[in-house]
Order: sequence, then C-alpha cells, then structure tokens
Amino acid sequence: MFSELFGTFFVVLLVVGVPILSYRTARDPRIRQAPRLALYFSAVLSQWILAVLGIFVVLAGPMTFRMARFQPVALASFLRWFLLVAFISLAAMGLSLLLERFGWWPEESDLVRLLIPETRREKAWAVLALAPTAALSEEFLYRGFLLVQLSVWFHSVAWAWIISSVAFGLAHSYQGAVGVLRAAALGALLAYPVIHLGSIYPSMAAHFVIDAVALGWLGPAFLEKEPRT
Repeated sequence: MFSELFGTFFVVLLVVGVPILSYRTARDPRIRQAPRLALYFSAVLSQWILAVLGIFVVLAGPMTFRMARFQPVALASFLRWFLLVAFISLAAMGLSLLLERFGWWPEESDLVRLLIPETRREKAWAVLALAPTAALSEEFLYRGFLLVQLSVWFHSVAWAWIISSVAFGLAHSYQGAVGVLRAAALGALLAYPVIHLGSIYPSMAAHFVIDAVALGWLGPAFLEKEPRT
C-alpha cells in the first residue's frame, strides 16, 4: 500500500510538481544573477535527487528496472535508433537556430541564452556533467518510469506517450513557450525507440549527444555569430 502511494506521489511530482518548480524558477530574478556554473551545479544536483527518488520508487514498488526499459538491445538496433534520433533532433535544432537568426522563428528566452556556456570550463561542465546527467536521469524518469507507469494506469501506450512527452515539455517551462514545445517534441521522439525496442539505452545515448552538441557547439556558435548590441 505504501509503495503504491509513494509511486503515485512520484508520478504527480513529475507531471505537476516539476513543471511548477520549473515555471517558478524562470520567474525568480535571482536566477539571472547567479553564476553560470552555479546554475549547472544546481541543475545536476536536482536531477540526480529526482533520479535517486525514482530508484527508491522502483525498488520499493512492483516495477522492476527491466520493466522500466533497462533491457539489452542488439548493437545494430542500438546504433540505428541512436543515430537516427540524434540526427533528426540536431538537424531540427540547427534549422530552428538558423531560422531564428533571420527572424523567422521565435527567439529563445533570456534564461536559455544565460545557460549557454561561454568559457572552456563552462563548456566542460555542460558536456561532461550536465549532458550525461540529463541523458541518464531524464530518460530513466520520463521514458522509463513514467512512460511505463502511465501505460499501466491508462492501459494505453499512446496516452502514456502523449502525457509523458507533455510532462517532459512542461518540465522545461523555464525555457519559455518555444522551449516547452521543443522539449515535448524531443520527448516524443526519444520515447519512440523505447516503445519500439523495449530498451531505453538508444534514447539515453541520443539524449547525451543532443545535449552535448547543443551546449558545447551549436549554442555557443550561434551566440558568437549574433550581432552585438
């Protein structure tokens, strides 16, 4: 009984609590005064706290890590889906940045621009700490635990896919409306290999590459080419 209540609470936390915290964070003016590395550390710490809570929920409840899609996958399938998802995501991201430069796409929020690394140390933190943390923790939480739990509750993979993707998008409310839509679309794309293969590993690898390239190269390159005001 207690484990079921704990699992329900954790689902509500992911679907409702995290988006609220993300939205409130974006509205806090102190965030914009904090050093970039401090923001990175806070993001890494908060994501690992959520991941550890998720691990306890799985260990205490009826779900297993195999049910949460920690399943082995053939190397050929892993590479195919990892490369496909990473390519589609990075191509779409590069296109949106190009369109934004010409004024054909909504601008990123000021907080997103604030999070883009500028120094070598910041890039190292982003690529070696922030990107792998997001890949491991968010895939486990949203494409592993939440997708499976919602599938059980709704008896529908489709509804679980939609709700988990929307929740993932809303968890990025600090990025503004454009960021929410982008994250929801990314979440839906990352969920497809999990549903198709029954394994979370290709999505984890793709998520890491997407964030690492975006933070270590695409974002900084875009800022460098922006006209100075």
